[in-house]
Amino acid sequence: MAENSILVVEDEHTLRRLLEYRLGKTYDVRTAANGEEALERVREEAPDLIVSDIMMPKMDGFALQDALSKEKSTRAIPFIFLTAKADENSRQRGMRTGVDDYITKPFDIDQLLSRIERLLERANVYQTQLDAKLGQDFSDRLMPKRMPKEPGYETTFYNKPREYGGGDIFDWRKVGDEYFFTVGDVMGKGLHAKFYAFSFLGYVRSSLHAMMEDTRSPAKLMQKINKVLVEDELMEETFASLLLIRWNPKHHELTYTNAGHCRPVLITPNGPELITYSDMILGLKKDTTYQDSTLSIPKGGAFMAYTDGLMEQQLPDGGMLGEEGVLGCAKGLASHGDPIQELLDRVLKKSKSDDFDDDILVFWLQRRISR
Repeated sequence: MAENSILVVEDEHTLRRLLEYRLGKTYDVRTAANGEEALERVREEAPDLIVSDIMMPKMDGFALQDALSKEKSTRAIPFIFLTAKADENSRQRGMRTGVDDYITKPFDIDQLLSRIERLLERANVYQTQLDAKLGQDFSDRLMPKRMPKEPGYETTFYNKPREYGGGDIFDWRKVGDEYFFTVGDVMGKGLHAKFYAFSFLGYVRSSLHAMMEDTRSPAKLMQKINKVLVEDELMEETFASLLLIRWNPKHHELTYTNAGHCRPVLITPNGPELITYSDMILGLKKDTTYQDSTLSIPKGGAFMAYTDGLMEQQLPDGGMLGEEGVLGCAKGLASHGDPIQELLDRVLKKSKSDDFDDDILVFWLQRRISR
């Protein structure tokens, strides 16, 4: 983990060098001789915490803290005042302006280190909670609130982000008598992947909306999405795997194209089988072509798509579950009342741990047996 960074603002040369030396044993320390220099340092790179004197030439500590509090990007930086003024008025003024701590000179360096550690821990907890909230908000927006309802069919999905998430996406829309499903994974972990997944899903939705009048081919839609992804500067470093699926419930058919995504499973009366065809992932080459494939869902059969967190689940021997492991766990699922939960239970029984190591997303579409 990278060191926390601290900016020491102190006009007294000897004390400034002493603080730089002592704090530098634990933290990445930069220094400034007054508030104006400190603002320049902050604009170059915002520190994780500021330790500042109050009485300084050009710009004092109060003016520095006030300037930083007016900017959204710097107002939350923890701030400790050092001062030779022991009067209560200075202390109260510092607290009113949002200063986190106040230490009077002369001070014990171990005391200062203890205060710094406490404030950084508090800031890290706050940031973790904020990341979790943002991640959950992105997760909620990346998943549908309801699923299609068609006579003779059951459609459901399961999504569980790991910590505050990664780049799994799932979406659907109805066009006439058909449905288009999007199952994908934007490369990366955490909030970075969540942000790009959210942006990427916007590209998918807009492309589907713009092209539906001209084509219903998942492959042609995929080519358009890939072209936009490669050409757009904001998304040029984004790579994604994606399944686009067109479902016709009246004809019991699925037409799909696969851009490097985990190969789905078709469950038939003869058992589960991998749908093997796959093309290149999105975001690599502008002129990549994609292929449509069509399959039929038999009575009592099901189609299952998932993201890589499922097959990359670690086993006790250190290996991964893999496609064959997913196939093994998919046997007989169509006869269970809650097939996805049964699948997850089976995977965890085989796993090294009692929880999943990564984000998990599973989409299940089952054709019931008519009575």
